[in-house]
Amino acid sequence: MVTMRDVAALAGVSITTVSHVINETRPVALDTRDRVQKAIDETGYTGDAIARSLVMGGTKSLGLAVSLVSHPYFAELIAAIENEATRNGYTLVLMDTRDTPESEQAAVRKLRSRRVDGLLLTPSAGAGSLVLPELKRLGIPTVLVDRLTVAKDIDQVGPENVQATSSLVRHLAELGHRRIGIVCGKAGVATTEERILGYRLGLGRAGLQWDENLVSSNGWLAPLLDLAEPATAVVAADHLVTVGLLHEARARGLRLGQDLAVAAYDEVEWATLIDPPLTTLAQPVEEIGRTAVRLLLSRIADPERPPETIRLAPSLMHRNSCGC
Repeated sequence: MVTMRDVAALAGVSITTVSHVINETRPVALDTRDRVQKAIDETGYTGDAIARSLVMGGTKSLGLAVSLVSHPYFAELIAAIENEATRNGYTLVLMDTRDTPESEQAAVRKLRSRRVDGLLLTPSAGAGSLVLPELKRLGIPTVLVDRLTVAKDIDQVGPENVQATSSLVRHLAELGHRRIGIVCGKAGVATTEERILGYRLGLGRAGLQWDENLVSSNGWLAPLLDLAEPATAVVAADHLVTVGLLHEARARGLRLGQDLAVAAYDEVEWATLIDPPLTTLAQPVEEIGRTAVRLLLSRIADPERPPETIRLAPSLMHRNSCGC
């Protein structure tokens, strides 16, 4: 294992000088700094982040706990978060929560064991009873991302779901549809509940009655099409739901925009490649990721500042699957 002593010997300087260069604790002459940096590059020295944290009071790392299998959208979100963290001089440590409370708690504890300076968390449905109370009790700087809670005592940033989903329903109603259904994703998570609420709000604003038979909570389109009075238009509540919905429509020989109008929450990269192109709500993923990191760094710098909840509105990508 390469040590700081090896770097110092190769650069022809003292260990103290190498330490000052790495930790930026004292000005070092430019030519000396260059020799030390060259020695670091040649030896591949990485240092001991934990040991440095004891001296510097922080590891310059942020933890991100998120489900890596539940939603393709999270890959784009993770990239946005990592870019912003890196831009601010931080390393991102990623842990998979598998979207279960127990795995989530284990992931968060592993991140804490690495002494990350703060945590970004996309909470599972059970986070409110396990992980969040623990983080609050320990005073760990935390920001919730994407899935928000009604709590006002924690920083959080995510998409606006209620008004956005309501707008999709109203748009479908304005096209003459009276049997508008919604196909939802994972039950119990905040985004699902908020989008159902937006669906109900949209029905009310369009003068349509709520019918629980037009709500599929398991991601399946079939129950809405097998009704005596089937849905003629459907809101897909997330990316994965949209994929399943399109498979079912194709299996039944339904033409999008003609036999079945479809509008989806979440933009997908292939939205314009299908016929007809898919009408979607595109989340501001980059902005959500950047804002989450900025909120966390602000919390680390000022633990006593008032918590913030930031909701960022998605953009309507109006295409033809809605029947326009």
